[in-house]
Amino acid sequence: MSEVAENQEQILQEDNQDSPKLVNKLYQIKFREKGHIHSAASKISNLTKGELVMVATDHGQEPATVSGLGAVVFSDEPQTTALYAIARRASRDEMVKYENLITRERDSIAFCNETIKKLGLDMKLIRVERFFNGSKIVFYFTSENRVDFRVLVKDLVQEFRTRVEMRQIGVRHETQMLGGLGCCGRELCCASFMTKFVPVSIKMAKEQNLPLNPSKISGACNRLLCCLTHEFETYKSLKKDMPKPGSSISCNGEKFKVNKVNILKGSVNVTSLTNPETSIELRRDQWQQVESVGGSSRIQPEPPLKEQPEHRKKQEQPKKQEQPKKQEQPKRPEQAKKTEEKKPHPQGRSKKRRGPRKGKKQ
Repeated sequence: MSEVAENQEQILQEDNQDSPKLVNKLYQIKFREKGHIHSAASKISNLTKGELVMVATDHGQEPATVSGLGAVVFSDEPQTTALYAIARRASRDEMVKYENLITRERDSIAFCNETIKKLGLDMKLIRVERFFNGSKIVFYFTSENRVDFRVLVKDLVQEFRTRVEMRQIGVRHETQMLGGLGCCGRELCCASFMTKFVPVSIKMAKEQNLPLNPSKISGACNRLLCCLTHEFETYKSLKKDMPKPGSSISCNGEKFKVNKVNILKGSVNVTSLTNPETSIELRRDQWQQVESVGGSSRIQPEPPLKEQPEHRKKQEQPKKQEQPKKQEQPKRPEQAKKTEEKKPHPQGRSKKRRGPRKGKKQ
């Protein structure tokens, strides 16, 4: 490690003498050894794999390791082509501080796990990240339920004397942080190059003719494979022109029923309607043929009806039969008298005069 530091100090002096008109070059960087790969641009064109560099972030400069080399970009704005910008090479003091930072993160994980056991909290600690300037510590954890970690935060603040942030993550992010190998034998997509998670549905597996067995279409996180989204659009475009399973097609004057479709080969497995026991596999050039005599390779759908002009539509539309209006029946004389009696008097209600009560002398 000391030899690398001496070499970096020599190259650092050369970088400061470089002209500001250098083109930008892309690099692959990792902030931690088992971390996610990010793209970064820099005007330093002679960085090698494994060097420690200082990268500009939202909360200040953070150390990162160069994990791969990229192409040269002729642009003065590195942020337009990469997520981060490499400021410079790390000095010897920064390299020593970075080594101590990793050991302190491991100690933080051990202390936090012990505190979780003492408090009896139902949570699982995944990772701890310390800022290089020491302003904050972030604890990533998973839990099926909501956790009241106020007492835990107080103990962590008293121990580390800095800001503490607790972040609850899901199962996919947990797998992304831990990493691993997929069913294909390669590194997990989420841990290698994916920057964000895209929703995955069972429809994507059906479109690619995959078996709907959960053990075969699920990843290390027990969720649907993220790689189902990578080839979904390709399968969808290839399958668009092919006949659907269960449909009938005619080829060389003989009718067939489609059993299954092989999208990658472009072939169609069919059985004859006259002899259902025999099955034939038609290539793409066979089921795409269209014959002028004896039918076509596929039963063409009925042509759409031509739109007629508006003046013809008006003529063809049958006229609505006007229903005869109901004639009002004449009122009977008795009903007319009752309506007249119910009409209010224009001057208001007339008060009835009461006569003298019976049994009283006047």
